[in-house]
Parts: sequence; C-alpha cells; structure tokens
Amino acid sequence: MAKTKDRFLDATGGARPYVERALTDDDVRKDLKSAFDTARDIYEELMGGRTTTAVATRVATDKDIQDDIKKIVAELRDASERIQGKHEHKGRNTSLLLAGIALGILFNPMTGPATRSWLKERLGGSGDDFTYTGGGTGGNNNTGQAA
Repeated sequence: MAKTKDRFLDATGGARPYVERALTDDDVRKDLKSAFDTARDIYEELMGGRTTTAVATRVATDKDIQDDIKKIVAELRDASERIQGKHEHKGRNTSLLLAGIALGILFNPMTGPATRSWLKERLGGSGDDFTYTGGGTGGNNNTGQAA
C-alpha cells in the first residue's frame, strides 16, 4: 500500500500538499464520504425510470432534495477548505484584519490626530498631566556626563 501511495503522491507534483492532506485528514475523508453517500441517495431516489423533465421538476419542488443538495455542497466546501488549509488561518487572518483597520484609523492623515487624542482622553483621562517632549538626544544629557 505504501508503494502505491508514494507513486500516487509523486505523480501529483505541485498538488502534493493538498493530496497528502486529503489522504491523511480523517475529517476530509468523512466529509467526502458523507457527500458521496448523500449524492448516491439522491440519485437513487430520483432515477426511477423517470424522464429528465420529471427529475428536474422534482428537484425544483422537493424541499428535502434541495436540503440534501445544500448538505452535499457544504460538505464538499468543508473538505475543500480543509485540503487547502483555510481553517488553519482563520483566527490569524481576523486578527491581522482588525490590526490593519485599527492602524489605518489611527494613522490616517485626515482623521488620525483627532482619533488619537480621543483615544488618549479615554485611556488616560482628560487631565493634562502628561506632555510628550520627544526622545531626541539634543544638548541635554541627563546621564551626569559631559557631552
């Protein structure tokens, strides 16, 4: 089995990470099997010597079949996202998006100064106890040594 599996993985080339994930991830296999089983059940229910028009009418009007088709699509989408690794980065991507929005608001040339002073008032109080004088290394050297 390992030999066949290795040959299959070698033949896939650039898709190797996706194929490995599909072969080793139990959730992907479960989603694909469930989607296949549901599709087979729908097919067996619909194809009973009916014409194409009768099948299309049944699919368009039967809510149970429509729900099953939605279930198949959701399971295939979940399997696809797991193979592509999209679930692994959801929290990170959300955090990066929120940090980007916050930085954009704070450093926007039009609204940034007003937003920063509003935020300063909310976090530090409305008193003028603190004044930023800058971190320059000008003529004042407070280390006690001559400059």
